[in-house]
Amino acid sequence: MTFLLRALVAFSLLSMGTALAEIVLHRGNGTEPDTLDPHRGTGTWENNIIGDMFLGLTTENPKGKAIPGAAESWMVSDDGLVYTFKLRDGLVWSDGVPVTASDFVFGFRRVINPMTASQYGSLLYPIKNAYAINTGQLNPDQMGIRAIDPQTVEITLEAPAPFLPELLSHYTTYPIPQHVVEKFGDDWVKPGKMVSNGAYVLQEWVSNSQVKVTKNPLFYDADNVAIDTVYYYPIEDSRTAVKMFKSGEIHMNISTGGFPAPQIKELLAEMPGEARVYPYLGSSYFPMNTSRPPFDDVRVRKAVSMLIDRDIINERILPVGNKTAYAFVPPETANHQAGAQVDFADWSMSKRTIEAKRLLKNAGYNDDNPLRFELIFRSSYDNQRVMAGTAAMLRRAGVIADIAGFETRIAYNRLQTGDYVMGDAGWVADYNDPYNFLYLLLCDAGPMNYPDYCNPDYDALIQKAALTLDLGERARLMSEAEQVMLNDHPVVTIDFSTHRNLVSKRVNGFEDAINNIHRTRFMSLDETKAAQ
Repeated sequence: MTFLLRALVAFSLLSMGTALAEIVLHRGNGTEPDTLDPHRGTGTWENNIIGDMFLGLTTENPKGKAIPGAAESWMVSDDGLVYTFKLRDGLVWSDGVPVTASDFVFGFRRVINPMTASQYGSLLYPIKNAYAINTGQLNPDQMGIRAIDPQTVEITLEAPAPFLPELLSHYTTYPIPQHVVEKFGDDWVKPGKMVSNGAYVLQEWVSNSQVKVTKNPLFYDADNVAIDTVYYYPIEDSRTAVKMFKSGEIHMNISTGGFPAPQIKELLAEMPGEARVYPYLGSSYFPMNTSRPPFDDVRVRKAVSMLIDRDIINERILPVGNKTAYAFVPPETANHQAGAQVDFADWSMSKRTIEAKRLLKNAGYNDDNPLRFELIFRSSYDNQRVMAGTAAMLRRAGVIADIAGFETRIAYNRLQTGDYVMGDAGWVADYNDPYNFLYLLLCDAGPMNYPDYCNPDYDALIQKAALTLDLGERARLMSEAEQVMLNDHPVVTIDFSTHRNLVSKRVNGFEDAINNIHRTRFMSLDETKAAQ
């Protein structure tokens, strides 16, 4: 063999090896998933994985905006009540079975069926008959969704919902493979059984260790998916995430607190462009269980809210750029009219403390009978500091909060089942509209209504807004409803939050997104840049 021929063969083999090299992305993912069933998930840490494997009628682009997904286009009736979606040609599940409009109908009916116990069922209440079905008054086949033909899905609403295209990118609305679910039942979500219609397919799930997915070669846009394999790691402690990121064990850590607040200045200086801080449609708040003492008394709820200094929390304990919140809906929310806030928002802390003590005295609490309750929280490093500071604030006014930390999914389970007195929660918008925040406190919001709050006046205003086509008037009614709720103090609003994410310089295609949704299909790894 001549030197030239040997060189050509060697170059050819090298080129093939490079072409066939597996591209692997390692993602820190906050906490251990409870499930990978799109209709039973509840957390952003589940959304990150589920949204890589499944594709709804719409999906999110790198900036988190709704774009066509499984549906290539849609039309809306003049009254805003009927949406008609046209599916892309040739869509198939990862086992090769065609994806049809019936899969979406099957999925929507499964979510809204009370037997499924989907905690996000109320998210679909804008759809005709969804509430009545979810509360057992009608059968699932009476839901306002139908397959006109294998390529066409029609959705009929109770009232106009301008946010519907964004809502339909949420994992609760994803189709699931009826032929697989009917064969395996609840086991359909296990590796080796699950099939999906998105960019990735589940390969393994090692509890409290990792979830692994691989590229779906049958995905309609597979040619443009650059990353072959993704590992998601449940990393509760953001300090651990920083160490893993610096050592190159993970390429990114995507969560509300992707790195500890005390390290923000250090990391921004040390890793410019990799430590990323930006606002998002999310808030932190402390729900109070209004169905049990002591927070069944509005005087007690208001007093505790007044005693918590949000500025201390946001400017000293967690100085990460979060905005102090005296309202519930973030000011950046689309179709939103700002103005609602608790009535003591502009008071000094001394004035608030005097009034809080008066309210507590009228409710029967004093030095001889101090108010005492348990405050449960998600036991992240940052939350531990916030809760210790909150307990200290209350203690100075004679209120005793016994703080107790739990793994994130356990803490949320207690909130959802009402097994708490006061808790710690966060909410990230599923779509950009005030309704996505305000629906959480409707009487019929189910497990998502952590405080078990119910005020018919609030519900009536939200319902009136839902029937209003004029977006300005709709925004005004939503703001009026928010004020009614704030006057009842079912929650202590703490902040309008920022994202703190770690993203390697090797990752291309990542963009700051206000909803912090980052689908792997739009990313790639730059092998020419050195690892961390």
